[in-house]
Amino acid sequence: MVQVVNQTRRAILARQCEVARTFLSRGRGLLGRSALPEGSGLLIEPCSSIHMLFMRFPIDAIFVDRQGQVVALYPSLPPWRLYAGHRRARYVLELPAGVIAATQTAIGDQIVVQPAE
Repeated sequence: MVQVVNQTRRAILARQCEVARTFLSRGRGLLGRSALPEGSGLLIEPCSSIHMLFMRFPIDAIFVDRQGQVVALYPSLPPWRLYAGHRRARYVLELPAGVIAATQTAIGDQIVVQPAE
């Protein structure tokens, strides 16, 4: 588990964020879950695009490059959307819908991933 912080806005995006780095965990993502609890998230790395097929709930997706800068935002991404992504992304943060708006996260913000408290 890691904690993910928007350093630019001084806002915590996820207090308890799971990390998916294996082929199987990246492919599974959030499939099979009925919700994503507040304060949680999933960091998928490496990852430059996602789909929402077979998902049961909307999420916020934040695509981040190798330097930790936000390169794409998809707020309230609905289930069954075929594609979301950005060619320069190194990883994606999948968060409960509403986190992008609540934290005012924007393109160019600096994201920091650190050990969970």
